[in-house]
Amino acid sequence: MVDLTSFSALSFDVYGTLIDWEAGIANVLKGWAERHQSDLDDEQLLLAYADNEAAVEREYPGLAYAEVLQAAFRRTAKDLNLPVTDEEVQELGRSVPNWPAFEDTHEALSRLKKHYKLIILSNVHQQGVDGSIKRMAVDFDQVNTAEQIGSYKPNPRNFEVLLERLGDLDLEKQQLLHVAQSLFHDHVPGKNAGLDTIWINRRYNRPGWGATPDPQVGVTPDAEYKSLADFADAVDDAFADKA
Repeated sequence: MVDLTSFSALSFDVYGTLIDWEAGIANVLKGWAERHQSDLDDEQLLLAYADNEAAVEREYPGLAYAEVLQAAFRRTAKDLNLPVTDEEVQELGRSVPNWPAFEDTHEALSRLKKHYKLIILSNVHQQGVDGSIKRMAVDFDQVNTAEQIGSYKPNPRNFEVLLERLGDLDLEKQQLLHVAQSLFHDHVPGKNAGLDTIWINRRYNRPGWGATPDPQVGVTPDAEYKSLADFADAVDDAFADKA
C-alpha cells in the first residue's frame, strides 16, 4: 500500500473516473438502437462500442475526439448491422460536455484539493474537458488533453507529456500519484511510465469492461477503491493519522 501522504499531486483520468462517460455514451446509443427496433441493452451497446473507439484513437491519433466518437459510432453500427444517420453520429460527437459527473466527484475533489495539486490527463478535446470542468465545479492546476498532445492514451506519449509538464508546477515524478478507472487507458501505460496508480473501480459491481477495452495484459494498481469518495476518505484518514 502506498503512503498517500507522500504525494503532492494527483493526476486524473476524467471520463470514467470523474465523469460518467458510459452513461453519456449509452444514452445516445440506446436511443439510436431503440429507433431502429433493436433491443440491445446498455452493456451490450457499450461492449460493441469499446474496441471501436480504441481502434479509431490508435489509427488516427490526431483526430479530434468529437470525430473519434462519430467514427467509432459508424463502426459500431456496421458491426451490429444497424443503420445510422449523420445526425445520429453527430449527436454523439457533440455530447461530451453534457455527460454527467459521478455523484461523488465534486465533493471528493474538493476534499482532495486540500491535500494535493490536481491535474487532468484526458483523452478528450479541450472543448469537451472545459464543459466537464464546469460540471465538476472544481479548479484544476493543470489540464492535459489528447488534443494538445496529439495522441490518445494508452499511447506512452501522453504520459511522457504529463511528466514533462510537472516542472511547470514545481513537481517531480515521485510526487505524482495517478488516479483512474481504466486499466487499459491508464494503469497499464501509467505503470510502464513508472507511476504509482490508484484504481477507482467504478464497475466493481458489474461484470465486463463496459466502454473500456480489456487491457489484455496483467497490471496491478497500488490500491483500489470502489469510488472517488472512498479514496478521499482514505486520504483524509492518512493525513489525520500523520498529524
